[in-house]
Amino acid sequence: MSITTKTGDDGTTALFGGKRLLKSDMLIEAYGMIDEVTSFIGLAYESVDEEDKGTLSSCQQSLYLIMADLSGAKLPNGKLNKEVIIIENLITTIEIKLPKLTKFIIPHGSEASARLHVARAVCRTSERAIVRHFAKNNSIQNNAQIIIYLNRLSDYLFLLARKYTLDIELK
Repeated sequence: MSITTKTGDDGTTALFGGKRLLKSDMLIEAYGMIDEVTSFIGLAYESVDEEDKGTLSSCQQSLYLIMADLSGAKLPNGKLNKEVIIIENLITTIEIKLPKLTKFIIPHGSEASARLHVARAVCRTSERAIVRHFAKNNSIQNNAQIIIYLNRLSDYLFLLARKYTLDIELK
């Protein structure tokens, strides 16, 4: 099967189950932003150590579940809640090792740090797009686990970026 189906030539795209929406629809924008986060995490993946690669890969898998959910397939019950707990534990572990934050962080310091900051910024943008979509459809409460996951993920990416900045500064 060719990737070129030509079914989107009319400006629409298919959701899970076959429903078609304009490519400019707020829902398509929202899960397109999740796709961007996944891609930028993939770029950051190439610059981090093996332990962090495992976590970033897991985050990408969770983001793909979110995209599937947004397109009409439903998330496994409680899956993201478990992932949030894992990320919160990682956040705690990293925070303990970092110096107290006393100023704004400029996104630079190492290639890994810069890549992680880009992933974080795109994650925040995707979170806003998702919230806009859910607010428009009065479904924020029903989709709280997605919003919480994206919020924690961006926090994690921020701390990971700080970690890799410090690795450079300490050498």
